[in-house]
Amino acid sequence: MKLKQFLESSLISTGMVHITIYSLIEIFLIIAITWLVIWSFRKFFLRSAKTSLIDMRVRHTIYSVLKYTLWVVAIMLILQSIGIKMTLLIAGSAALLVGVGLGLQQLFKDVVSGIFLLFERTIRVGDVVETEGFVGKVQDIGIRTSSILTRDNIVMIIPNSRFIEGNVINWSTLDEQTRFHVEVGVAYGSDVRKVEKLLIECAENHPDISRKQKPFVYFKDFGESSLDFALYFWTAKGFEVERIKSELRFAINDVFHKNDIVIPFPQHDIHIQHPLK
Repeated sequence: MKLKQFLESSLISTGMVHITIYSLIEIFLIIAITWLVIWSFRKFFLRSAKTSLIDMRVRHTIYSVLKYTLWVVAIMLILQSIGIKMTLLIAGSAALLVGVGLGLQQLFKDVVSGIFLLFERTIRVGDVVETEGFVGKVQDIGIRTSSILTRDNIVMIIPNSRFIEGNVINWSTLDEQTRFHVEVGVAYGSDVRKVEKLLIECAENHPDISRKQKPFVYFKDFGESSLDFALYFWTAKGFEVERIKSELRFAINDVFHKNDIVIPFPQHDIHIQHPLK
């Protein structure tokens, strides 16, 4: 009886808060159990890291969600143990929560988008993606933002919601080969079969262009000032494709010059009619 009275003896007592020795012990047990459960989850994920089929970043996401959820529950239990009723607290702060929710709407959208990206894996670390007019390599996918390394060696921090809501091209494929093309025009009267042969040779001689998937040429159109061709090729270095295209254009210009094939510039004929005298 004395022990019960001792445990229930009040240490702090105000309008809403009522702290006793018993509630202090309860708070200690809640914190200890929460920490022990989180520690157990962490050990489990680290131990299964080598054998699990789940990606390391996905495991980290699951662990983070569980950790934050457990701490939220623990805080609610602690507040309940010292006499603060959660229903009254939530009702009293409803207007504040609405305002905070509106202000954090974009943050929640980015976090949810990050979770979708990590679990769906439509975009993965190392992929070359194109979005909003720029191309970059994915360096990291976080809970709220992702980092993209551009061709100018600049790291861009992008909110995850842009990958979910916007149009994104993932240039990385299963066999790591992506098709690109270079366009060129030649003067009317040129030997089109010779043009085709020279273009293919330029592609085949480039060290970064695939040998398994052969390059080919399309005769695209009869232009206003030129015969228009497109040289298609495959490469595993999609991130460096602008350099490859530039080197191809240098090679095409050199080989055309050696074979007397002219790359024309736009021409317009102007007829001037003199008035009759």
